[in-house]
Amino acid sequence: MFASELQETLPLLNVSVVGHTNTGKTSLIRTLLRSTQFGIIEDAAGTTRHVEQATLAVDNQPILNLYDTPGLEDSRALYAHIRNLQAKSKSMSPVQILKNFVEHIAIDDPLEQEAKVIRQVLRSDVLLYIIDVREPFLEKYRLELNVLTLIARPIITIFNFTAENPQALAKWREHLAVYNIHTTLEFDTVAYSFEAEKRLYQKIQTLVDTHYVALQKLIDYRAKLWKQLCHSGAKRVVELIVSVACHREITTESSKLLPDVSPEERLHDFVRKVEQQCLHDLLSIFSFSEKDVEIQKIPVTNGHWELDIFAPGILKAYGLDVGSAAAKGAAAGAGIDLVVGGLSLGAATALGAIAGAGWSTFKRYGDEIKATISGNKFQCADDATLQVLYLRQKYLLQKLMQRGHAAHTKVRVDKTDNEKLPDNWSKLISMLRQNPMWVVPSIARNNNPHYQVVENQLIAALLDQENTALN
Repeated sequence: MFASELQETLPLLNVSVVGHTNTGKTSLIRTLLRSTQFGIIEDAAGTTRHVEQATLAVDNQPILNLYDTPGLEDSRALYAHIRNLQAKSKSMSPVQILKNFVEHIAIDDPLEQEAKVIRQVLRSDVLLYIIDVREPFLEKYRLELNVLTLIARPIITIFNFTAENPQALAKWREHLAVYNIHTTLEFDTVAYSFEAEKRLYQKIQTLVDTHYVALQKLIDYRAKLWKQLCHSGAKRVVELIVSVACHREITTESSKLLPDVSPEERLHDFVRKVEQQCLHDLLSIFSFSEKDVEIQKIPVTNGHWELDIFAPGILKAYGLDVGSAAAKGAAAGAGIDLVVGGLSLGAATALGAIAGAGWSTFKRYGDEIKATISGNKFQCADDATLQVLYLRQKYLLQKLMQRGHAAHTKVRVDKTDNEKLPDNWSKLISMLRQNPMWVVPSIARNNNPHYQVVENQLIAALLDQENTALN
């Protein structure tokens, strides 16, 4: 029988997530599922009262079961009880002692919750023991490990909340070595890393080699999904940049009769609306809902950015000091001349000059040329606005890619940290400005080789991938 055939005959791998209360057991499973809907997370101890199951699959084929267990609240009493049972039944093995314990526990026994945990881990193939590294190595951890090691199951220790507490790891590893536990992993459920998730499956592979093939399928599948997820997020940001760069606001004679709705105001409203939609779409792509936005304290109020893209000082906040424009906010949307073949459309008032541009120019810029001939003007977002949009959305995209589904800290979008514009930013934006018809998604646009160059290079820049210059 081949290894692949043997693999298919095996039952699902059962993995129990165990540990003291409030260390992040449910948070770990939420992060692996990329869902905030699994279980209940609260600061209070003992939030999880029953064993809950989740399944990881590959193309709807289940690979392993994850079991979220209640927290071990009274490890001292549990340890004392097990020691007492061992003293009375010296002929029984440690596993038999534990089985006897869970079989005869009363429903109203003070250790009934601990019995739920022991009962589940006895049915499991691997244990993930979650540790909050912010805690010192207290007696409760020592007693828990003394009990869990009696079960004779492989244990992988998961160090949680490591991003801001690296100094605690060395001490924890020293303590665990005393119990001959050397298989450890840094997996921060707040600061997510796909590489950490991948290493978790790889460590399980080394401990349960009979499931190696199935786990490799899971690793490859999850890697593919993560790549697609990040690509979808970046592509959504590109769509935002394209829609704003190609957008036009035409000032006609009739619109001048409506002084309360200026082209500049219409442009501002358009930019705000499309950026807000991009925000919602990004949250949806990475499985963060509007409800989670409120809970997670991302700076959004009533569904809108707290920091308006046109608020005073926004340019300086993003390192874009362009004189007086910085004082009145980004992107007023001035009348921007598009230059093609030396022809400035904003300045072209002579029919002869326009005719000299040729049919291809008229076909591409027909609306703008008509507006110029009629004495009307058109406005589009200036480069400062596009830069702020790009930098802000790239920052948010990076944060969502690094955000676990147990995060509670506030993500700020009023700064860019080390985010920067693509090296060929001006050429990319120029290409977009020269093709205003790209404002509407279409098969023709998406298949256009020039559009594909712009899209691919912006996606690569958003994901910090190697890129080539625009020809």
